[in-house]
Amino acid sequence: MTALAMSPTTARPRRAVLRLHRPALILWGVFVAAVSAVLLWAYGPGGNAAGAAWQRKCTPDLCDVGYAIDIYHLAYRFSEAAVDFLPVLVALWAGGMLIGRELEHGTAELAWTQSVSPTRWLAAKLAVPAALLTAGTTLLGLLHRLLFDAHQVPKGWNWSDSGTFEANGPIAIAYPLLALALGALAGLIAGRALPGLIGGILATATATTLIGLAGPHLVPWKISVGDLKDGYAAPSGVIHGGEGAVTSTGAHIPDPCVGAGKACPAAHDIVGYYSEYHPSSQFWPLQLTQTALILTVAALATAAAFTLLRRRTA
Repeated sequence: MTALAMSPTTARPRRAVLRLHRPALILWGVFVAAVSAVLLWAYGPGGNAAGAAWQRKCTPDLCDVGYAIDIYHLAYRFSEAAVDFLPVLVALWAGGMLIGRELEHGTAELAWTQSVSPTRWLAAKLAVPAALLTAGTTLLGLLHRLLFDAHQVPKGWNWSDSGTFEANGPIAIAYPLLALALGALAGLIAGRALPGLIGGILATATATTLIGLAGPHLVPWKISVGDLKDGYAAPSGVIHGGEGAVTSTGAHIPDPCVGAGKACPAAHDIVGYYSEYHPSSQFWPLQLTQTALILTVAALATAAAFTLLRRRTA
């Protein structure tokens, strides 16, 4: 056997993980195949039928969208929700529920007595689902992006929509890894299955909310300025940020004239209004910076999990 070959003790925990996760792996494979099929249908025959229906039934005065377009929209929204949320739930199950269950039932301690160190045990518990989640979510994200870029039917959604923005880039791949790390940490802290799952859900919900709030501020905002007549002049189809008033010195201040009379701007030396926004040209800077933040938090959670395990088993 060469030096690069896998030793029996290295392969054993990975085989054990695969056996433990077998039902979840089967469900994950079925889920990825089903959502991929929906995305491909919407990109191909579903989108073609919807486009034909749109051309046939839309006039300048009346647009009866019809059954084909309704089904197309439903398929798009279903697949988008699936890409955004279900991988995260699978990751939480793999991280919090299963690790907590092994600690609760004592099977983890049994594995540690059979030539499998605690560190190697946890590494296998995280590496296998991380690889499968990354592969499956990458495929779904690419198919979702393919469908979004097709523009076969006027859809009424935008690149900046909540859900669409996340599903169209690497953020969709990073969030399940964050959920897996936080779920594993919660499972180790709780030492039981259900509390580990609940703790992982709460930690992931908190982290994703904070990251979502911070994400748009990681990239410098574009600023549009309108005069008193035009008011706030941010373009449509963008991610909106802050807004306020502009004084004659060029200072940006909170608008003191909301709901006030026409004499208010002059009384406060206001000559216009500003709006902060992110245009579509900033899609990739936003995606990459937010993905980096997500993976940083995931790495910190993973490091905390290994540190906790080492201290408990020292």
